[in-house]
Amino acid sequence: MFVGDKLHDHNALRLAAHERRYAFINSEVAIPSDLITKLKDFQIAIPSWALGTGGTRFGRFSGGGEPRNLEEKIADVGLLHALNQTSGAISLHIPWDSTTNPTAIKALAAQHGLAFDAVNSNTFQDQANQALSYKFGSLQHVDAAVRKQAVQHNIEVIQQGIDLGSKSLTVWLSDGSCFPGQLNFRKAYERTVDSLKEIYAALPGDWNLFLEYKAYEPNFYSTTVGDWGQSYSMVNKLGEKAFTLVDLGHHLPNANIEQIVSLLLMEGKLGGFHFNDSKYGDDDLTAGSIKPYQLFLIFNELVDGMDAKGMNHAKDLGWMIDASHNVKDPLEDLLQSVEAIQMAYAQALLVDRTALEAARNANDVVACQEILQTAFRTDVRSLVAQARLELGGALDPMALFRDLGIRNQLIQQRGAKTQATGL
Repeated sequence: MFVGDKLHDHNALRLAAHERRYAFINSEVAIPSDLITKLKDFQIAIPSWALGTGGTRFGRFSGGGEPRNLEEKIADVGLLHALNQTSGAISLHIPWDSTTNPTAIKALAAQHGLAFDAVNSNTFQDQANQALSYKFGSLQHVDAAVRKQAVQHNIEVIQQGIDLGSKSLTVWLSDGSCFPGQLNFRKAYERTVDSLKEIYAALPGDWNLFLEYKAYEPNFYSTTVGDWGQSYSMVNKLGEKAFTLVDLGHHLPNANIEQIVSLLLMEGKLGGFHFNDSKYGDDDLTAGSIKPYQLFLIFNELVDGMDAKGMNHAKDLGWMIDASHNVKDPLEDLLQSVEAIQMAYAQALLVDRTALEAARNANDVVACQEILQTAFRTDVRSLVAQARLELGGALDPMALFRDLGIRNQLIQQRGAKTQATGL
């Protein structure tokens, strides 16, 4: 409702300059014939909880106009998708996004051209009227009744996802311990696997389970699913529909995430991504804002590994943002993240893999570096813009968002002191 006919005028003003940039890169760089098609097919899901202002344990500063309910969250993702044509799915977090009318919610999403990506369970918080507390864990808890409650919640999330047309469940656990001696590591692991097996048994035949991991926070001594190895070992025990999910911020400093991704993909256990960026820890910053070269290197491994296995880039892994916007407009931040992800993907598609493999076989380390950095240093913004243009999106989504004063319109509609449901 905010964009409408203004998108045509926006593109008309910028078309000539775009065509010059697009012609230039095509004259200077060997562009694969299917690159634009692959960019057009590539959709990045938006998490419902990223549509409001984030915060820290010290405070939260609302920007106003935040979505107050699920319907408004869907409208906001629909707005992003209208601008960039690459945000065609929304990922819900239950119970924050529970609905009693899934038929109406599905219809509303369809009006915005949106599908439902993975549904996410929540056993890291106690909810209102919850019988038992997750203070000392959920799926790992020493009390079988607490574990049963957490398992049942995940099964309920699966059912809500079925009603909405989702095909996957993401499980992230804050389970762990704050102090040495608090937890028996082996028993906590075993209880967690047993609980996950119950959840896995409730999956429909065409569903997947994604098990996320995190090195620390909120438990700072140990986390029961603390790294990719622990997640990998657990999903191997569950079955062929269980996969590891990689959040780029969920690693200790200097972890080689691209190597982790490569090995999980090789083993057939990489399920998907939560894209963000990190300076110190799980900062949940805008994708590509801190370590754009790392993001490119990750996509380099993804393109290479998926092609080796004959996988569909757009459909065979889950692609989603997971960010927290403490000082930015959340919608602007999400527009930036989507474009950064598209750029890293486009750069990875430009890598001369034949030359790279020849350089590797010759142990020509310098040539290997030059091949990768040549692709990374290529300005691919016109390629990404061309894909958007062909899909019917804006040549410059951020500029159009600001030119239309969309945030001010949202504030006028919803108020200056609204707060999105969730954290």
